[in-house]
Amino acid sequence: MNRIFTTTGLLMLVLALSVTAMAYDAPQAAAPETAAAKPPAVLIKNVNIFDGKNEKLGQGMTVLVEGNKIAKIANSITAPKDATVIDGGGRTLMPGLTDVHWHVMFNSPSIPTLMVADMGYLTLLGAKSAEEDLMRGFTTVRDIGGNPFGIKKAIDQGLIPGPRIYPSGPMISQISGHSDNRGPNDPDVPIYLEKIHQLAVADGVPDVMTAVRQNLRMGATQIKIAAGGGVSSNYDPLDVTQYTFEEMKAAVDVAKTWNTYVAIHANTDDAIQMALNAGVLSVEHGFLMSEDTVKLMAEKGAWFSMQPLLNDEDAIQFPAGSDNERKWIQVTDGTDKVIKLAKKYNVKTAFGSDVLFDAAMGKKHGKLLAKLKRWYTPYETLKMATSGNAELIKLCGPRDPYPGELGVVKEGALADLILVNGNPLENLDLVADPDKNFVMIMKDGKIYKNMVK
Repeated sequence: MNRIFTTTGLLMLVLALSVTAMAYDAPQAAAPETAAAKPPAVLIKNVNIFDGKNEKLGQGMTVLVEGNKIAKIANSITAPKDATVIDGGGRTLMPGLTDVHWHVMFNSPSIPTLMVADMGYLTLLGAKSAEEDLMRGFTTVRDIGGNPFGIKKAIDQGLIPGPRIYPSGPMISQISGHSDNRGPNDPDVPIYLEKIHQLAVADGVPDVMTAVRQNLRMGATQIKIAAGGGVSSNYDPLDVTQYTFEEMKAAVDVAKTWNTYVAIHANTDDAIQMALNAGVLSVEHGFLMSEDTVKLMAEKGAWFSMQPLLNDEDAIQFPAGSDNERKWIQVTDGTDKVIKLAKKYNVKTAFGSDVLFDAAMGKKHGKLLAKLKRWYTPYETLKMATSGNAELIKLCGPRDPYPGELGVVKEGALADLILVNGNPLENLDLVADPDKNFVMIMKDGKIYKNMVK
């Protein structure tokens, strides 16, 4: 084949590339205009403030929000011209809630729907659930596996309502690992969920490095790797360690080159210890950890991303007698023990819910948070779900798409606020019924709900 371009051919190629570039640039150029609307100033007066860090409420305070940040907090503030004024009537003002183990794309559809529905439909389901979760007071989520990038972009541009999303991209696992959902007779055929970047399978150091870089290319703020067996997957017993140390270290090293970190799905000692020694900073689940592993987490300064999962009325329903049901019972039997161990050794602990495959369960998001009263005081719970979670979320450093302080009511912090009809530091169950008890919800300085009369 003749590889020498004529002048005309080269000109045509340049024109074609220019048109292609314009096609890609056009939506990007429109984004700032869509997101440019600055919300009016909001003055919230006569409130008692839980600031996300201190147990003592600030009594009879006023908060001024300008743009997307808290401009001033004082006993009395004069409302700027044209500001929206809300009289809190002595209610409790607190930071927006956060969840560090959420799945925007997976929390709503059932497993059969997820396996066969087209990406457009799944995106619509995810967008709907994102809006509903914002209206439950969750203003920030760390998406810990999936492809929510389109939804995140639409939320950030103001096209649809929803929480801030810190995406991991598709969870990466080995063949036979937690992301391997291929049929038993099709071991070499990528399934649809891999093709649409909801899941990823990679083996060996080079392919693991490539998979991590692909996620970072998509806009991942942190990386999620499956290091051990899972409940909902079919080829991986809980006791197995997935990936070798070299493969895990490769993933951590690539994340470090982008100044971010790796979180792992794992439950057992061998898998978690290997990953911690490779430099992982966040352990998701960890239900079957021993005391030695919990102590190692404390020594390494790693985070325990905990979910209050129990085999109770809110249990995930698997076929009776199946391996999945057996694994579910095994991990939830460990919940009490591991949380108590984490408290004993002062392991940095964050709240996540890991709602999967059940739209009805998503509606209980606040109830799942309230379940923490089994192990924590209301103050400890709410601090974890606000400023505590924010510390873990912000480990992504310069990959952070939302610069600013999260999870606190503080001058200069991002204006994510909830006005609660009552005092959740005295009655944590108030967060379980946000429709009734959250009378105002604000994210990024914009009011999404206001029922104050």
